[in-house]
Amino acid sequence: MERRPLGKTGLNLSVLGFGCGWVGGLMIKGSAADQAHAVVRAQELGINYFDTAPHYGNGESERNLGRALADTGSTGAIVGTKTWVSVPESGPISKAIADYIDTSIATSLKLLRRECVDLLQLHNVLAMRRAGNVLDPDTVLGEVVPVFERLKREGKVRAFGFTGLGETAATLEIIDSGAMASVQVVHNMLNDSVARAMPNGYPGQDYGQLLARTQARGVGALGIRALAGGALSGSHERHAVALPSVPPLGSGVDYAADVARSQRLAVLVDEGHAATLVEAAMRFAAGNPAIASTMLGLSSLEQLETAAAAVTKGPLSPAALARLAELQATFVGEPR
Repeated sequence: MERRPLGKTGLNLSVLGFGCGWVGGLMIKGSAADQAHAVVRAQELGINYFDTAPHYGNGESERNLGRALADTGSTGAIVGTKTWVSVPESGPISKAIADYIDTSIATSLKLLRRECVDLLQLHNVLAMRRAGNVLDPDTVLGEVVPVFERLKREGKVRAFGFTGLGETAATLEIIDSGAMASVQVVHNMLNDSVARAMPNGYPGQDYGQLLARTQARGVGALGIRALAGGALSGSHERHAVALPSVPPLGSGVDYAADVARSQRLAVLVDEGHAATLVEAAMRFAAGNPAIASTMLGLSSLEQLETAAAAVTKGPLSPAALARLAELQATFVGEPR
């Protein structure tokens, strides 16, 4: 499987990443045997990046991933985890933020059975003005980044970044600062505004073609929501271990709206551009060279095999991408 550099971090990631979160649920609610089998098979397929977080199952995801990697004797796995900062309502916040992050990474390292994580990411929602635990760029750059830099000096993290959720202006300001080595971005067939200008009136958040900014500043990009939480399967059905209800990120008003629009994109399959809608979605998401790795939340070994087979077919053709743009244009004017 193809590998791409994550900006200037020195990490070379598989174009498909193993998502260990709630959306897929395998590393939280699956059996230990299934988890171990999936970790081994992923590496056989060439997948080397595993994405987890403390709040995925209140630590269960990190614990289960750490156990699976250790029990299977896996080597060469690149592990990314996250921290979500809780900010006190009053008083100085510097010590509170530092203490919170220190406790978070210490717990993560213990659960993951590692002395160092390859990538630590801030996972708070962002806005231009701080409100509670919604962080503004000044707080991120002035309070969080110095703690991350110290953790890197201490050898507890190799690189650090953030998740670009919330207000686009805040995400862009942090990218432009160059202080963060990576950013997670929503990128799928329902919303490609990280890469190109969407039509006026398009029903989705405008992410301001931010991939041009990441490339200009050497910031690595990680793609999330490749299947829009499962909606780009074109089905409302959910796997037994998957999150029963998935709120959209950057796309429709609810999951049902995302499924309905996804079904309209099935024209790509009817016209022979891909064998299935899932294949089309995965090839689209992984096909952008500005994104180092595309995360997929997994529920089963079958989903892993399907996704890996899709991305190894390579990007969608220019004709398919042009057709997709035509289909997306039919969404203009519809409500979020």
